[in-house]
Amino acid sequence: MCGIAALAGPAARAPDAEATLARMLDAQASRGPDDRGNWSGEGGRLGHLRLSILDLSAAGHQPMASRDGRYQIAFNGEIYNFVELREELGVSSFRTHSDTEVLLAAYERWGEACLDRLRGMFAFVLWDSRERRLLAVRDRFGVKPLHYAVGADGSLLAASEIRGLHAAGVPPEPDPVAWATYLASGHYDHGERTFWKGVTRLPPGHLLRWHEGRVEVAPWFRLSDHVGEEDSRDDATVEEEYTALLDDSIRLRLRSDVPVGINLSGGLDSSLLLALVRRALGPAAALHTFTFVTGDPAYDETPWVERMLEGTAHPHHPCLTTPADVPVLATRVAEHEDEPFGGLPTLALSRCFARARELGVIVLLDGQGLDEQWAGYDYYERAASGLAAGHSMVQGSTRAAGAPEVLTPQFAGLAERFARPSPHPSDLVNLQLADAMFTKIPRALRFNDRVSMMASTELREPFLDERLMTLALRQPARRKIQGGVHKWLLRRIAARLVPPATHEAPKRPVQTPQREWLRGPLAPWVSDCLEAALSGPGGDWFDRGALERAWSDYRTRGGDNSFHVWQWLSLGLMTELQRRRASGARRQ
Repeated sequence: MCGIAALAGPAARAPDAEATLARMLDAQASRGPDDRGNWSGEGGRLGHLRLSILDLSAAGHQPMASRDGRYQIAFNGEIYNFVELREELGVSSFRTHSDTEVLLAAYERWGEACLDRLRGMFAFVLWDSRERRLLAVRDRFGVKPLHYAVGADGSLLAASEIRGLHAAGVPPEPDPVAWATYLASGHYDHGERTFWKGVTRLPPGHLLRWHEGRVEVAPWFRLSDHVGEEDSRDDATVEEEYTALLDDSIRLRLRSDVPVGINLSGGLDSSLLLALVRRALGPAAALHTFTFVTGDPAYDETPWVERMLEGTAHPHHPCLTTPADVPVLATRVAEHEDEPFGGLPTLALSRCFARARELGVIVLLDGQGLDEQWAGYDYYERAASGLAAGHSMVQGSTRAAGAPEVLTPQFAGLAERFARPSPHPSDLVNLQLADAMFTKIPRALRFNDRVSMMASTELREPFLDERLMTLALRQPARRKIQGGVHKWLLRRIAARLVPPATHEAPKRPVQTPQREWLRGPLAPWVSDCLEAALSGPGGDWFDRGALERAWSDYRTRGGDNSFHVWQWLSLGLMTELQRRRASGARRQ
């Protein structure tokens, strides 16, 4: 839901400040096609684009003022427990039925301490007119994005997406350290650094305070602080509690004043999501379901999905992506992602959101988060066995997630090494924490937020509820992996809710024919992307001869992984994006 933009300090008082804010909103227009608003005060400006989900009336217009006019807020996301908070606040009269007004009232009552009470996905910017201070906040797992830039004069610029900051005049220059880290090791989205100079990502679970040109960034939520000691209760007690939390999480995330649908793959997590939704709404519920397909039977999840949907009233929509779609679609997605994204699966998923929008389905549910909670990936096994900690793979592949041999030594030397934090005595829990907060979940959330908002749809992640995450993480290893079976207790829960063929099926990664397409029908396009990369900053970053040999080798021999090829062509896509943005800035 929504896009936000903000200016504070001299930038907010500049003669062209109103035009700057307008450009920031224009750049992010797909995030909020239903309404647009702006507010200005002494030293601060807020802009908002609305995708109407709760209280569709004009009363939900933003930026929204507090009852006394002291605070103004631009809010992106959903506070799922706003009904309960509204009752707890007991305010005599609310003007709207929106969660935004409840968030404002909660801040008025409890200040920053209100954040601990929020169940939801959110990023918001709040301006205090009395103190002339700005507060920016991002939710616990970073489901909703927020980026900022600080000017030499102390000005602060903030926006949901990076392109909003480029539209405000932040030069679109690539950050060589971020690119070196990505191209050498595959790591990205694990800290404050973005792929663009001068643009900083507010990390998940953090807040930013700005006052008179001074910026302070601090965590308000650390997942590791909430794990605690290992759970010594019996299996049945934990199973009952976790199941109740699953039901409650689904119940909260079905709150909507617009139609809701479900993204489905053929795996355990999607099956469980579907079963829980049916349990919440009843078997007659007819929510639309969406699955991406590529026309290749070797990678077709449709038979599994159709088995899941037997006996339901849910209309199902397979969403096809073909090789001919990829070049144009990749350019469009790159424009919205702002940074390297997850290859063909992300492109294919974008078709699901586009189809949902065509059908008037504005909210979709997704099954992200259970692999990290219950140790679903193969590499967790060594740590669960008490051996040396496994490796938190960037792409879950046996091949190194990068090809540093094609980079110049000087450029490769810029790469930052990701030092996995170890706050917990359990190696397994430390791996899970790293995947949840620094590697797998952050990147998946960015990919999915951008392609959902590209289609002006909202994606909700019911399994990314901190109550579920913390309860699962503190379980002993035997409840996560037992007898070689991963997600053991989760499968036991699913056994009561989903068909046996689904809950007993082994873990399958998201599959597309990316390997075959890149060296087959898409090879000419890949070559063009590589040439674009070499004509830009990649000309100094790559050893051209080594890159050309590696690409030729991949085309002739193939391999079990294509991520390194996608990394290279990602730079080509971003090089073209940089040129378009630089050209647009010159025309302004």
